[in-house]
Amino acid sequence: MIDYTRIESIIQDYKNDPESVYNTWFINNDARLKAFGAIRRGVQEVVADIKSGVFPADFKGSSLEVVLTAITEQKQVFIGAAHAFYWKPKLRIPDIYENDQNKIIFGQFLELCLNATREEQIIKEILRLSDCNIKGLGPAAANILYFIHPTIAAPSNTAMVRGFNLLFGEKKKLGSWDSYLEMRDTILQVNGHCRNMLSNDLGAISGLLFDIGVGKIVIDENIQIVIEEEHKKRERLLKKRHQEVQLQIEEENLHTKIQYLLLKIGKSLGYDIIAASNDRTKSYKDNNFTFLSLPKLPELDADKDVRKTIDLIDVIWFRKETNEIVCAFEVEKSTSIFSGILRMADLALALPGSLKTMLYLVAPDHREREIIAQLKRPSIAANMEIEISYILFSELCEHCNSICKLGDDYRIMDKVARRIE
Repeated sequence: MIDYTRIESIIQDYKNDPESVYNTWFINNDARLKAFGAIRRGVQEVVADIKSGVFPADFKGSSLEVVLTAITEQKQVFIGAAHAFYWKPKLRIPDIYENDQNKIIFGQFLELCLNATREEQIIKEILRLSDCNIKGLGPAAANILYFIHPTIAAPSNTAMVRGFNLLFGEKKKLGSWDSYLEMRDTILQVNGHCRNMLSNDLGAISGLLFDIGVGKIVIDENIQIVIEEEHKKRERLLKKRHQEVQLQIEEENLHTKIQYLLLKIGKSLGYDIIAASNDRTKSYKDNNFTFLSLPKLPELDADKDVRKTIDLIDVIWFRKETNEIVCAFEVEKSTSIFSGILRMADLALALPGSLKTMLYLVAPDHREREIIAQLKRPSIAANMEIEISYILFSELCEHCNSICKLGDDYRIMDKVARRIE
């Protein structure tokens, strides 16, 4: 019997804690929202690579690595999500790299889940994959499923399983699909009962389990005895979480500053400008984006899903008379470079072929090598018939006022932009 009074009290404490996963990752987090489209596109690329026979015999350098990198960049909850997919040659696990049949089974699983629209379809594919007994390929794959179907598939890792067992007095196993499905049933039951406190998105309740599992939420002193050493570990955890939250705030402030500079430049050059849909209420030094940006994205000849992706691009400049997109900028402070590239690709594909739009990644100086590596990645370079330049934060900040003063049109950005040769 589930004690909902006790659970609701724990949930309320979880939500009231400003440094809980709920407040630092699940809500008010642009990077989390942007990750869904990028990861779905990345999974599509994994499927395409497996179908065409170019998926490599190692995790490193594969399209799957790109997907898991985008997931692990969510920090906190998913920080170790890639470990289960690292190729361990001595154990020959997970057995989806050298074994061609298993590789195809994994690809089919991902494709069928991508195309699924109902819960029972997802469960059917999980059971089918479980029956194949692919060595080393367990519920870690649920972390990928979560970003495809966040209201159906709960993520899974060591901390979440430990938190589940502590909260419900169970003994579920980490590497078992059967245990995962049993956990999921309980999670859905509790989430349904407490939906007014949580969300249809299972990330909220999974964050609760994570915080319990790492010891941030002590739910029962009789079960989780806090001896001196455990107390020290808990204090270290809380200190680390506090530092992560402060860093996240600093990163968000810098992201906002760079967005403002790009909006300022675009406006000074005479263009209509717009910030990402989830950023339009922001401000930098009392400069409200709502007073700079268009109220909504102009009409584009693109389907609904592509428009949603384009609407999350950090800054776009338009010609005033025609609404033609002149420049688009993705600011990647700490989020996935790959996801920014995918949003640029969606924008380029949505535009008429005759239009020339300048596309830019804007990132900190220390990420320059990462940008170059991603743009040179064969799977990206071969499949993208667009040109993306990049701008470093230091150069944008240094030259912003000069660009505003001396620039005539968008071509002034070439003075600070760099291209891959």
